[in-house]
Amino acid sequence: MTDPIYPNDDARWAAARAKDRAAEGVFYMGVHTTGVYCLASCGGRPLRKNVRFYATREDARAAGLRACLRCKPDINRETLRWGTVETTLGLALVARSDAGLRLVTLGDDVETLKADLEKRFKHARIVPDADGLAADLKAMVDLVDRPDHRPSLPIDDQGTELQKAVWAALREIPAGETVSYGDIARAIGRPSAFRAVAQACGANPLAVITPCHRVVRSDGGLSGYRWGVERKRALLAREAA
Repeated sequence: MTDPIYPNDDARWAAARAKDRAAEGVFYMGVHTTGVYCLASCGGRPLRKNVRFYATREDARAAGLRACLRCKPDINRETLRWGTVETTLGLALVARSDAGLRLVTLGDDVETLKADLEKRFKHARIVPDADGLAADLKAMVDLVDRPDHRPSLPIDDQGTELQKAVWAALREIPAGETVSYGDIARAIGRPSAFRAVAQACGANPLAVITPCHRVVRSDGGLSGYRWGVERKRALLAREAA
């Protein structure tokens, strides 16, 4: 079993102790005292002397081990690559699946943004790849400075049919204009669903790309914004300039 990042058992054990989400699916950890095999990120704390490493789930099962009920290593996991970049409104985190952008968030601290990413996607392999996402990260820097610009970025937002309808409607709002939750509800043919629309706006996974900052209260006042009302105010001011 060879891997350039986890080339030996010492490296694999270090990854297991760190609960490294990037190691999920690269190798499996067998705990022979309990008879289970786990992901490197499993919350269990076995002793090193009781652990063996396996390249595949099949190898672990062939050794007589069963899947851990805590970390569920038998579940197929997608890979999300992620990176962060400094913008004029703080840090932006970008996470991408093979199909496109899955998450874009704003914040002030890398560890907090990463923890949010891992919490949202509990069953994904989370791999840092700022170099591979360089074009996406640069696009986010440009978009924060020019939220009226529409970069050609593939999107892979996942949600309910109502959420996806709301997010699509948000992307149709022209820069420099604002709408209410009721306006969006009517635009998607659900005029009485303004509360559900508000919840969908709050669940928006793609900050700035899906411009939920363009939604305001019916009286024109700023409503909430997951990434901070000051950021919302700044984005709207830039679009109005």
